[in-house]
Amino acid sequence: MNWPWPIRRGRSPDRDVPWIEPYLGEPEGLIGVGGDLSPELLLRAYSEGVFPWFSEGDPVLWWSPDPRAVIELDGLHVSRRLARTIRSGKFRITVDHCFTDVMRACGESRPEGTWVTNEMIRGYTALHRAGHAHSLEVWYREPDPSARFAGERQGERLAGGIYGVSIGGLFAGESMFHRVTDASKVALVALVEHLKRQGFVLFDVQMTTDHTERMGAVNIPREHYLRRVANAVAMDHVRFVDDR
Repeated sequence: MNWPWPIRRGRSPDRDVPWIEPYLGEPEGLIGVGGDLSPELLLRAYSEGVFPWFSEGDPVLWWSPDPRAVIELDGLHVSRRLARTIRSGKFRITVDHCFTDVMRACGESRPEGTWVTNEMIRGYTALHRAGHAHSLEVWYREPDPSARFAGERQGERLAGGIYGVSIGGLFAGESMFHRVTDASKVALVALVEHLKRQGFVLFDVQMTTDHTERMGAVNIPREHYLRRVANAVAMDHVRFVDDR
């Protein structure tokens, strides 16, 4: 990864984290370098509106861009075609069934390279075990051409998914993937519905892409995001899954 702006190395004065106060950063969002991906530091980062993003072989880079992309939980765009796909029942949804598999799949076959490095997988898997990183999986069954009865199907395969970090009423989506057409869109719709049921108030998607914009992602000023994230993480009664 190449960056044209200065990197602030080491720890910030009077702070025990390797990034400066997010509101002091340039719009590009790079606010620090160094540290590790321990659950403690990751939780501190997301609580302050900061996330790590770096390539294999780079040091850990910490970001808080301006503007920040979110999907408002009442603002998801679901096309009629996608709604029909969801109603068809050909996909099945699970939560936290295979977190590390979802992470690895999110790093597959990206022409621009992947930030889902082995270091990332280790760090977020530890955060998953601590109850603050989660996955949502989409499963698909291929129709069996030899089936004698309607509804007979072959075994399921992992068709898509999404993973991210939850703290209080914040869910920070990290990445998603699909191996079957529409599976990542189905995952996003299922995730938003799940977040609404569980009482979340903020769904952070970091930076917009063509895909997330079509689904309703919008940019908000960083200062607004930082206020919202502070309020969201203070909601200690919200849980991504009820049994943790």
